[in-house]
Amino acid sequence: MSQFNSHSPPPLRHPVPTHPAYIPEPPSTPASPQGYQRFSSSPGPGQPQQQQSYPSHVPAYTSPFQHSQPPIPPQYQTGMNMHHMQPQTQQQHPLPPQQNAHMSGPDYAAWGFDGATAQLGMQLGQSAVAAGQEYVQRNFGTIIPSYHIKHYFNVSNSYVIKKLRLLLFPWMHKTYFRRPRAQGEWLPPRNDINSPDLYIPVMAVFTYILLTTLNSGINSKFSPLVLGESASRSTAVLLLDFCFVRLGCYILNIQGSSQVMDLIAYGGYKFVGVIFTLAAGFLGVKGPLWTMVFLYAFAGYAFFLLRSLRAVILPDPASVPATHATATVTQAQRRRRIIFLLLEALMQILYMGWLVRI
Repeated sequence: MSQFNSHSPPPLRHPVPTHPAYIPEPPSTPASPQGYQRFSSSPGPGQPQQQQSYPSHVPAYTSPFQHSQPPIPPQYQTGMNMHHMQPQTQQQHPLPPQQNAHMSGPDYAAWGFDGATAQLGMQLGQSAVAAGQEYVQRNFGTIIPSYHIKHYFNVSNSYVIKKLRLLLFPWMHKTYFRRPRAQGEWLPPRNDINSPDLYIPVMAVFTYILLTTLNSGINSKFSPLVLGESASRSTAVLLLDFCFVRLGCYILNIQGSSQVMDLIAYGGYKFVGVIFTLAAGFLGVKGPLWTMVFLYAFAGYAFFLLRSLRAVILPDPASVPATHATATVTQAQRRRRIIFLLLEALMQILYMGWLVRI
């Protein structure tokens, strides 16, 4: 057997036809590298069985040149046909066990891990993820609950179109009071156009950052720092506006319906007017006409903010759910709150003027 496997194919040369007096006996292994396989066949009907004696083992090799092989006697051709058919049949049976092995679970041994070690690692990973989720929910879930975030992103295509039209033409809208649910909660933005959302403010902030980057590229002043500067400017404006409103609500003792996410959403709507002004500048509007476009965007947003925050700061008792009920507002408190609303609306010209200076 060692002698049989040690020989290599001969060098390329012109084959010399030979006629050996015997056929070599296949090796004793079921399948050898040269492709031999032991088989047995009986002579066909009507054919006499020939008795020949052959050596048990002779050195031989299989030539890669098929035309140089000696002809195979007819009594062995039937066996050769069976030899070619048997491997295909044998290869079909092991398939179901392999499929079952893959379906049972990942093969950790293929990656160099022991089964017990891999299971321990999976358990540790799941425990770490669960601990992280519990930490986030315990420390940040009380500030911004996850169900509140889902509520503010519950929008539809028709709502976005109507909301943008409301932001650009706010004086065409009649009522700004939100509609409550039967369970004592507000309707989602999908079902109430007066309900604040976070989808439009978030998309408007990203659009503003892209427009400032595009403007710097058109003027051959692009730099990666422009992205950070635009994002920082947007965040600073939102934080200043939010802190001013929250401070005013604290001083005026405004409680109940004023929530953090509502104020962030109302403050983010200013970017729609800013984008409208920047788009006019990209279209070639300059000089006094551009100033008129900016003043129009500011006036529209200021009017929308007055009407929307009025429903938060001076709510109508008939339109407020039972869970958001507030105390009775005196005449002096009402006057101070109206002044605060006017001051908040006038502050928007400073915020928007800072944003459009790109």
